[in-house]
Amino acid sequence: MLNGQRIIVVMPACNAARTLRQTYDKVMAQGIVDLIIMVEDASNDETVAIARTLERVQVEVHPRNRGDGGNQKTCYRLALAAGADIVIMLHPDYQYTPQLIPAMAAMVSSGLYPCVLGSRILGGGALRGGMPVWKYIANRVLTFFDNIMFGAKLSEYHTGYRAFSRRLLERLPLENNSDDFVFDNQVLAQVLWLSEPIGKITRPANYQPEASSINFRRSVRYGFGCLATALQFRLARLGLAAAPVPTR
Repeated sequence: MLNGQRIIVVMPACNAARTLRQTYDKVMAQGIVDLIIMVEDASNDETVAIARTLERVQVEVHPRNRGDGGNQKTCYRLALAAGADIVIMLHPDYQYTPQLIPAMAAMVSSGLYPCVLGSRILGGGALRGGMPVWKYIANRVLTFFDNIMFGAKLSEYHTGYRAFSRRLLERLPLENNSDDFVFDNQVLAQVLWLSEPIGKITRPANYQPEASSINFRRSVRYGFGCLATALQFRLARLGLAAAPVPTR
C-alpha cells in the first residue's frame, strides 16, 4: 500500500515466459504492490505455469486470444473487483522498468493526477534505447496530430506504461472500446473528454529481443485507428458525433 491505498499491478500477457519472473521480481522489490493480476491471452509457452508459482499473483486465462484491448478490459475489471485504489499497467516483457512504480503510484495517490503515463519521449532517450526509427517517426507524427485534435499537450499517447485511480477507471466506459491495440488511444481520449489531468513521467526505452512488439502491418492499422479516434473526438466536440464518454 501507499498512503493507505491498495496498489494492484495488472499485466496483460502473451508468451511472456522468458521475462515474467524478472519483471515480477522487480515489481515486488518496490515494496508497495499488494497484488499482481496477470491475464494470459492464449499463450503457447510456459507463461501460466510460471505465474502460478509466484506469490501474490492472481492468474486469469483467456481460452482464446482476445487482443490487447480485450485483455486490458479483463485486467481492469479484475483489479477493481479486487479492491484496487490504484491500478498500474505493466507488460511482463520487461520493456518498462518496474522501478517507476512508486513514483507513478505517488502521483496518483496524491490526488493530483488520476492518470499517469510513462513517456519514452520526455527524456529524449527513445532512440538511444533502441526504438526503431520508423516507430519513432510514426509516434511523433501521431502524437502531433492527436494533440491538435484533442486540444492537449501530451508528449506521447502510445505508451503502455500507465497508472489510474479507481475513481477514474470507474468513470471510463472501457467495454465500449476496441479489443485491439487502439484501445490505449481510446482510453486517453475518454480521459481527456472528462477533462481529467494526466501526469507524465520520464521512462527509459528498453527494446530487446524478448520485448513484445507489433509488426508493421498491425502498426499501420493501429495508426489509422488512432487517427479515427482523434477525428471522432473532434467531431464530438462540434456536436457531430457521439461523445467518447456517454452522458449519464
